[in-house]
Amino acid sequence: MPCYDFRKSPRNNIPAVESEADGTSRSEAANGKGVAKRNTSRSVDVLPVPRATLRGSSNRTEEKLETMALAAPSSLRRLPTTPPQARSPPAASLRCSRPMRERRLRLRQPLVAAAAAAAAPLAASSSPADTERRKHELLRLVQETRRGFATGPEQRAAIEEAVVAVEELGAGEGVPLDLAALDGTWRLCYTSASDVLVLFEAAERLPLLQVGQIYQKFECKDQSDGGIVRNVVRWSIKNLLEDQEGATLLVSAKFDVLSKRNIFLQFEEVAVENIKISEQLQALIAPAILPRSFLSLQILQFIKTFRAQVPVSGPERRSPGGLYYLSYLDCDMLLGRSVGGGGVFIFTRAQPLL
Repeated sequence: MPCYDFRKSPRNNIPAVESEADGTSRSEAANGKGVAKRNTSRSVDVLPVPRATLRGSSNRTEEKLETMALAAPSSLRRLPTTPPQARSPPAASLRCSRPMRERRLRLRQPLVAAAAAAAAPLAASSSPADTERRKHELLRLVQETRRGFATGPEQRAAIEEAVVAVEELGAGEGVPLDLAALDGTWRLCYTSASDVLVLFEAAERLPLLQVGQIYQKFECKDQSDGGIVRNVVRWSIKNLLEDQEGATLLVSAKFDVLSKRNIFLQFEEVAVENIKISEQLQALIAPAILPRSFLSLQILQFIKTFRAQVPVSGPERRSPGGLYYLSYLDCDMLLGRSVGGGGVFIFTRAQPLL
């Protein structure tokens, strides 16, 4: 590294340049070539130095400084670990860049789509074709079950799933019960209620007893908060009454609308009516080959008009009742659940009873 000796030369007051290599003075530059003129102030004139010499001297200086830094104690070392451009940005620049925001949006899109699909209303899936398909599948499953009596656990579970699939359509969900649509006669296609299955079990054990069609007849067309419901059971005794419809068991009840889908039944009476004797019994009472007497005619008329009723309510006893949930209702299908007692009911629209 060249060092400048600013001791004045005794000859021309020009600082002599001493080389590190040979220690010789370069006084030849004192002739005035390329020398900067001194100011009137006490400034020192500087001789020009070759660039190669300066470049080599700067490299050696950096090596010496690096050697000194490594030789210093560890507590005094303060070497930068990261370059200035890699340091943490200021607080104002902590905002998400545009590529990062776009990446987050791309990652969020599947989640948003899944949430929208889960929260989407069922109106899209409850098209008329889909509604009819679900109802048809439900009726197909209950077709060979003998109205619920001849079902196994697996078949009953499949029917329950089909019932829930129809209930999910939510016809009238959140809307007050349409009593005008409920009014009419409904035929039982399937049930899991024990109080109805016991009738089928009795008919299975008693060879002479036959259980025919079962209906629910609602009378509430011009009502706003309730009406009357009649459970109609057609039954018969073999060889004595007409097949399947020899007599009618009628259970009448009043119902009140408690909420949008719940009604409360209050039973009033149980009656047996519409007895239709078989032709064999008619021939026994009044033989066709003999003229019918007045007595025989009176007996036949009495049997036809016979009606036995037993009231189940009165001033001294409380009428039994039950809560009934109408889970689905449209123009040709009615689904209901007995609350508390359990059991599901599947009805289809039927012709009015005479």
